[in-house]
Amino acid sequence: MKTRFVPLFLLGVLVAVGLSAQTKTSGTATCKSDPASPPPVALTDKPNHSFAVGKAQCTWTNFAVAGLQYKDGTSTSLNEITGDTSSFNGYHVATMTNGDTTVSKFQGSGKVKDGKPVSSEGTWSFTSGTGKLTGIKGKGTFKGTANADGSVTYQVDGEYQLP
Repeated sequence: MKTRFVPLFLLGVLVAVGLSAQTKTSGTATCKSDPASPPPVALTDKPNHSFAVGKAQCTWTNFAVAGLQYKDGTSTSLNEITGDTSSFNGYHVATMTNGDTTVSKFQGSGKVKDGKPVSSEGTWSFTSGTGKLTGIKGKGTFKGTANADGSVTYQVDGEYQLP
């Protein structure tokens, strides 16, 4: 390669790296579960083993994407509970203050006591977005801790990229 093309090549690489850079974000979501409907279904393979469909309403604090603050959202999940542990996967649809939305897929595991959540952790990834967030890609982690009122507060960290 001739030396006169090296600066142009390096400039192209720097621009490509800058365009593909991930932007970090973090915040909290406090979620209150709806009553299980239908109620958990007990399995007969071993004691204290059941499946449940969960739905929770969430309020977001300090989580922003592309300058848009998350406002609220709804999580829907399939939960498998064995004794005092659970595993789950589902989707969260979040609404920004301007009305745009994102959809994230999540999965994780947790601890339960007397059928109520104690703690949980897992991973998530964006599957879609609307408006300014169309084409969003990204992923992250979450850790949840139960509150006295039955809600769970999640610390959510991640990164995203827009086209």
